[in-house]
Amino acid sequence: MSVREFAERGADLELVGIQKRFPGFTAIEDLDLVIPAGSFFALLGPSGCGKTTTLRLVAGLEEPTRGRILIGGKDVTDTKSHERPVNTVFQSYALFPHMTIIENVAFGLKRRRIADPVGKAHEALRLVELDHLAQRKPQQLSGGQQQRVALARAIVNRPALLLLDEPLGALDLKLRRQMQLELKGIQEEVGLTFLHVTHDQEEAMTMADTVAVMNKGAIEQMGAPAELYDLPRTAFVANFLGQSNLFTGEVVGTTGAAVTIDAGGTRIVVPTARAQRHQGEVTVGVRPEKVALHAEAPTATADRNVLGPGRVIDASFSGVSTQYIVDVPGVGAVLVFAQNIGVGPVAGVGAEVWVSWEVEHGFGLEDDPGESGRFPADDSTTAIAVQRREALVSELEEH
Repeated sequence: MSVREFAERGADLELVGIQKRFPGFTAIEDLDLVIPAGSFFALLGPSGCGKTTTLRLVAGLEEPTRGRILIGGKDVTDTKSHERPVNTVFQSYALFPHMTIIENVAFGLKRRRIADPVGKAHEALRLVELDHLAQRKPQQLSGGQQQRVALARAIVNRPALLLLDEPLGALDLKLRRQMQLELKGIQEEVGLTFLHVTHDQEEAMTMADTVAVMNKGAIEQMGAPAELYDLPRTAFVANFLGQSNLFTGEVVGTTGAAVTIDAGGTRIVVPTARAQRHQGEVTVGVRPEKVALHAEAPTATADRNVLGPGRVIDASFSGVSTQYIVDVPGVGAVLVFAQNIGVGPVAGVGAEVWVSWEVEHGFGLEDDPGESGRFPADDSTTAIAVQRREALVSELEEH
C-alpha cells in the first residue's frame, strides 16, 4: 500500500477522457483538463453541471466510468481516497467538537506519524492568523474562524492538491469577501495547487487564476477571469458569468475589421476579431455596464452602436449603480448599468431614451441561434432536472 508523501509544493492535475455515468444520466462526458502545479483553478457552474462530481472523482470519493486521473504525473485513478496527495475543505467544517483547535489541526499529522505534529499545526494556525486561539474548542469560534481552522487542518498536511468544495457558502457576504482575499493570499504563500468548486461567479473571478465554466457535464469555456467575462464564447457563459445583452440577426456586412448584423431593422457592429462567426444568423452581445443611456439621440459614429429611441420600463437603484431596462422597438429589452456618479437618476420610468456602446466592447458568440432568435442561457436547476428525466426515459425505452 502506498503512503501519501508530505509535499512541499503543489502538483499538476490532469484528467484524461473522464466520463462519469449514474443510473439514468451522464454527469460528465469526455472531460479533458490540465491544471498546472501551484495554480488557483476554479470550476464554476450551476447545480447539476458536474463540477462537484469532478471534485469527488479527483478526491477518490467516486470512481470514473472511463478515463484517467493523474496527479503530479502519477496515475491515481485506482488509488484509494486516503492514499492520494489530496485534502478537501467542505462547506461544513467537520471539526471535532471535543478537541481543541490545535488538536484538530494536528490530528491528521499524528495519524500519519509525521514528525513534530504540534509544531506544524501551530505553523498552519499562524498562517490563518488563529494561533492565539489554539486552545479553544470549535464551538467557541465564529463561523469564519472555524472555516480558517478547517483550512489550516487541510494545509498542514501539505497536500499536492487542495480541493475546495463551496468552502465559503455558509458565511455572510462581508466575511465571504474577506475570506476570498485571504484564501488567495494563503494559496500564493504556500504554493499548493487549489481546485475550487463554486457556483458563485464573483468568488471564482476574485480568487482564481483560471476559471472553467461547466454546463451539463462539459466545460463550455476556460481561461483567465477577465478573458471569460470580456469575451464569452457562448450564450451560457455570457449569461452565467454576469449579465449580457444578446441580439440575434443576419450578417449583412463583413470586413477585416468589423462584422455588421441586422437585428430587427437595427444595424449592430462588432469587431471581427471578437466575433466567433462571420456569416449567416449570429448572436452578438455587450455587457450592461458598457452601455450608456442618453436623453437625446447621440451623434452616430463608425466606432459606436446606437439603438433607439426606446422607453425606460424599469429603473432599480442598487447603490453603486442604477439598473435600467429599456424597451427598444424591433430589438427588445436592453439592460443598462449606469454608475451613480451624479445626483438623481439619469431617466425615469416611461422616459424616451437612446442607448449606445463602443463597437470594441461588443462580442459575437459561437452558438447557432437556430429558429429561436433570442435565447436565454439554460442555467436553471429545473432545466437540468428536465434534461436528466428525458435522458432516463430515453434510456429506459432503449431497454
